[in-house]
Amino acid sequence: MKFYGFQKMTMLDFPGRVACLVFTGGCNFRCPFCHNALLVTQNDNVVYTEEEILDYLKKRKGLLDGICVSGGEPLLQVGLDDFLKKVKEIGYSVKLDTNGSFPSRLEKLVLSGLVDYVAMDIKNCKEKYPLTCGTESVDLTNVEKSVDFLLKGKVDYEFRTTIVDGLHETQDIVKIGEWICGAKKYFLQNFVDSGNLIESGLKAVSLDKLKDFEKIVKNYVEKTGLRGV
Repeated sequence: MKFYGFQKMTMLDFPGRVACLVFTGGCNFRCPFCHNALLVTQNDNVVYTEEEILDYLKKRKGLLDGICVSGGEPLLQVGLDDFLKKVKEIGYSVKLDTNGSFPSRLEKLVLSGLVDYVAMDIKNCKEKYPLTCGTESVDLTNVEKSVDFLLKGKVDYEFRTTIVDGLHETQDIVKIGEWICGAKKYFLQNFVDSGNLIESGLKAVSLDKLKDFEKIVKNYVEKTGLRGV
């Protein structure tokens, strides 16, 4: 495998773990607010080989105890299974970020013991998914299957939504809450313009509106929270 981004340490991305963070290239979505647009649209960033990442993990054993695999969409990568097996053999916990488009692969990795924590993006309510993920061809059935699988509690997980002004309204948040009702954890994070976006002109909602959204989802999800505020 090749990686197109590498953060050598994070204490924020993997709950309960001191971890490193790697980014795969390519994605089947084109979310206009994606803050890693170059990972989605072109893969000419600095390339890190699988061997480099594994060597780093071996050297940092005892200082780090986890790795976050993000993207892009990691489940597009055909070599992900083998890479995660090698990571687990070294003794690390694995967090996987996903958009939920590949439920069979997600389930296989979890049930094989290769993933310890899943963070799945809920882009919007079902009716607004094509608009929010930037493609009319989105297979919502697959996203629903991933949600259903995680709700079964086979692995520790969280759902999360990036809130963008004009894309997310009160009724959308209600519908999301109804969809993932009973989930363990759900986080709302306000849009941040990284300067590396697929679409320009987007903006965050006000903090008051974000807090109002949080109050709504508390009716449906055991643990909710705000990030990036």
